[in-house]
Amino acid sequence: MVKSIQAVLILLFFSFSVSAHEFNPAHLVIKEVETNTYQTEWMYPAKNIGARGEVLFPQDCIRENTQFEKNGRYLVEAFSLICESTLKGQKINVTSLSVLTDALVTVNHLDATTFEGLMNSKNPSIEIPLKKQIYPTGYFRLGIDHLLGGNDHIIFIFGLLFLVSNLIVAIKTITAFTVAHSITLGLSVFGLISLPQATVEAIIALTIIYLAYEISDQKKYDRTPWVIAFGFGLLHGLGFANVLSGIGIANEQLAMSLLFFNLGIEVGQLLLIPIFAFLLWGANKIKLNQSFTAFSYLIIGGLGSYWLIDRLARIIL
Repeated sequence: MVKSIQAVLILLFFSFSVSAHEFNPAHLVIKEVETNTYQTEWMYPAKNIGARGEVLFPQDCIRENTQFEKNGRYLVEAFSLICESTLKGQKINVTSLSVLTDALVTVNHLDATTFEGLMNSKNPSIEIPLKKQIYPTGYFRLGIDHLLGGNDHIIFIFGLLFLVSNLIVAIKTITAFTVAHSITLGLSVFGLISLPQATVEAIIALTIIYLAYEISDQKKYDRTPWVIAFGFGLLHGLGFANVLSGIGIANEQLAMSLLFFNLGIEVGQLLLIPIFAFLLWGANKIKLNQSFTAFSYLIIGGLGSYWLIDRLARIIL
């Protein structure tokens, strides 16, 4: 059984080492400037596996004045879209979309209404509704995908559970982490604080190394480890914010979009906690909790060190 657990953790180590926090969604922004005439930007990650995703519009629409430019991590295709009728009630499709890339769709209509949606390789088509969208659910799904695609955040949440003594303390600890990253996420998106993405990701790697050090003491907290959960949550919030600042966010629904993105992150965390808790419970049930803890903090520390070296190299080189 020990060998089986070790084998699973080793596989996790190598799978996480391949990519850490490289969640770069695409963003299609469509703004109606005149009746049935739209200014469009298709932002696609410059570092992409496979062919570049292409957007297909209704047949009664034509593109004009197409321009390409590099903007940060994205290749931006800007063009005018002239249609015979409104895009409301019609479908937009995307082809060659990587399985690692979600495509957020933002449509700002001339009547001041906004639609938010999400496309991916499994659902490469989206219909723009005729009725006004009340809630930006696309950001909710984006938040879930971002959390589940951010391996360093996943490892940090996993590590936090080693420090708590019971379920109540675990809930309080995750809540402290949640409140903290919500604060910096909001402050960053509203432009009140800012740090370079590479610096933020390197610091996040440091938090994972420190977390491994705390786990190595095999000390259980009877109260919430506020300093670790809240303090490091502030840093992780800046990492979450980099996604929104990279692809842009609909200013017409800024607060609501931010709220739904954050709610999506929380749902992603809640999906992970039972899985990790089951692993810890299973190890304790078969009397292997000390071995499991020791091997886990070695893996967590190893991943943190790997990511730190990799991210520092990107800053220096």
